[in-house]
Amino acid sequence: MSVALRIWDVQHGSAAHIRTPNGKHIVADVGSGGSGSPLLALKNQLGLARLDMAIITHPHLDHISDILNLKSSNPRTFLRPKQLTKADILANNKDLSPAAMHIIEEYLRFDSTYTDPLGPGENPTDQSVNGGAKIRTFVPTTCPHANLNNHSVVTVIEYEGSKILLPGDNESASWDELLGRPDFRACISDVDILIAPHHGRDSGFHKELFDYFNPLLTIISDGRVVDTSATDRYGQVTKGWTVQRRNGPDGKRKCVTTRNDGTVDVAIGRNPNGKPFVSVTID
Repeated sequence: MSVALRIWDVQHGSAAHIRTPNGKHIVADVGSGGSGSPLLALKNQLGLARLDMAIITHPHLDHISDILNLKSSNPRTFLRPKQLTKADILANNKDLSPAAMHIIEEYLRFDSTYTDPLGPGENPTDQSVNGGAKIRTFVPTTCPHANLNNHSVVTVIEYEGSKILLPGDNESASWDELLGRPDFRACISDVDILIAPHHGRDSGFHKELFDYFNPLLTIISDGRVVDTSATDRYGQVTKGWTVQRRNGPDGKRKCVTTRNDGTVDVAIGRNPNGKPFVSVTID
């Protein structure tokens, strides 16, 4: 059994799928681009009638553009930064064209439907119902609402002694807030796989994070047009790990990018012989 994480290549956007060891399905952000909707492709491939959980790290358009397919997936539970108001969201999305407004309004309607508390056994972050994976989430709350990035939900997945960190688009102010929490510092200690904050841009790089871990591999989910990239800085704090290619030779890498490497698959678990493993596969 393993935890499987897929970082989809959605160009200028963010979208990931998590499968727990016992087959629970969680999506983190629903950007779309390139070849269309990866969420719809996932549903069709697996025959999924319903997702177990959806996480929207924060409601910028590049993280919610596939909201209609998310709605049709009818997630059992929905995690998002609840402190953000409609006014906050409108003030912090630059594109307010009719098409963009339609996406935002659909997100707000979707948000409004998740008001009931979870029942027993319904929370897919509960180890007892998700095959033993430990999933922790943290939401910064004290930063000004003028920057939605600094309210991103942070998710840490731990299984068989390895950890994956999905940080949303948090920047320095929210990292400082979270690092002030002993439980957060303990949770991120010894992270193995880092999804680079804010798509690997310089604004998301926070050097104090690396007082607590130096990842084996950093995954950067950026688009074809790259601005203020911090790839070199992540390379300096990342140890390096063997990456398998689906159609090519394996090799040790410190950073991979969806821009150059396509979809990225990560699996953490334990082999039949009892040895734990972390595997990374790229296109």
